[in-house]
Amino acid sequence: MCGRTACTLAPDEISRASRYRSRAGQYRRPRWRDGDSEKYRPSYNKSPQSLSPVLLSQKHFDKAAPADECVIAAMRWGLVPSWFRESDPSKMQYSTSNCRSESLLEKKSYKEPLLKGQRCVILADGFYEWQQSEKKQPFFIYFPQSKEEGSKEAIKVQSGGGNSEEAKALEEDDRSWKGWKLLTMAGLFDSWTPPSGGEKLYTYTIITVNASPGLQSIHHRMPAVLDGEEEVRKWLDYGEVRSLDALKLLQPKDKLTFHPVSSFVNNARNNSPECLQPFEPGSKKTQTSASSKAMMSWLQKATPEKKAEPKVCLKRKRMEEEGKQVGPLHKWLQKNA
Repeated sequence: MCGRTACTLAPDEISRASRYRSRAGQYRRPRWRDGDSEKYRPSYNKSPQSLSPVLLSQKHFDKAAPADECVIAAMRWGLVPSWFRESDPSKMQYSTSNCRSESLLEKKSYKEPLLKGQRCVILADGFYEWQQSEKKQPFFIYFPQSKEEGSKEAIKVQSGGGNSEEAKALEEDDRSWKGWKLLTMAGLFDSWTPPSGGEKLYTYTIITVNASPGLQSIHHRMPAVLDGEEEVRKWLDYGEVRSLDALKLLQPKDKLTFHPVSSFVNNARNNSPECLQPFEPGSKKTQTSASSKAMMSWLQKATPEKKAEPKVCLKRKRMEEEGKQVGPLHKWLQKNA
């Protein structure tokens, strides 16, 4: 646990959905690290070794940047320690897709990144977990969704010009995001360089804690969820919050909702809306459960409008062919509404 996630938003949607607060309380929308938006691929069924969007301090890449300035990077799931000496990361003899919060200071693979401040937040629609019973039942677990998400807050945007047109446009853009509330999971990352030299490989691990009361019936462990902007800020701002203090944020939180899904998700090669579609165990038909009604409601409302311009249509078609659909959850919701 956690061994499978879903992240279906397009790169620009992830940026808009990941706005964060600086130390001064100002809202900012993180940009993608150069070239990483092209590496990321939306997926209904992400497994270890795949690339996921990760939020972290820009200072890890640019020492001159403020520690509270964030950037989104595409990182591979499954931490490869910087000291690993094999030429092939797949030769690691133990799994590092998850790490237990209780042993972060005991294992070298995690202790070094933690003490160096290499903390990150893994972004996802939600994660899958299998109930430990005679016949394992998969569930999709995520933050409760609200149609009003992001519509009531006054948003301040950091800008050198203060009242510039660019600042106003950014503010309006962020206010307009009423899509999926991304799940924010605490993690650690590291960078590994092949012994023979070459490009750095950035990888991450998801930190887990004991399951909250609401999830104990499904599994005894859960990701360390960061609930709210302040917790995300403290976890990422290693310049202000020391590692030992940041560990206090890693607590079981009864903030998640879930619904059962089909065993179709069991095969990591299956990557379609059926993976997270609400499912009634023992029935061949899907069912819209109470826990997923809010999810379906706002997703339908957030469906991107079709553009009339031929060039935009062609671009969208090409994105879909490359696996970069805009709001892919919307398609099956429209069919099953």
